[in-house]
Amino acid sequence: MPRIAGVDIPDRKRIEYALRYIYGVGPKVALDVLKEVQIEVGVKAKDLTEEEIARIASAIDRMLTVEGELRRVVQGNIARLKDIRCYRGMRHRAHLPVRGQRTRTNARTRKGPKRTVAGKKGVKELR
Repeated sequence: MPRIAGVDIPDRKRIEYALRYIYGVGPKVALDVLKEVQIEVGVKAKDLTEEEIARIASAIDRMLTVEGELRRVVQGNIARLKDIRCYRGMRHRAHLPVRGQRTRTNARTRKGPKRTVAGKKGVKELR
């Protein structure tokens, strides 16, 4: 398995898909990197030479913030939002959706599994 930016990329996949295994590299960025280093789209990762892998790795290091450093930047941004107590920061703090999604239903990913809340027992009213 070739190793780029500290990540083992799958060698049986085409290189434009294999590069997406690196945190911070998506479809457009992967194609931009390949264009920068002049490697053909569609080549399998296992067919790359050591020199081509080194060119890809150096281009990614030069052009992008990826993996651990990018994760630290994102966490720092979230911490800043929490510190200044803006609306988005409060939503992060409460583990609720941040980008305006509805929460009456369909927020289970952010809120976690359902927690049953004890309600009042039905008391019949006498007339």
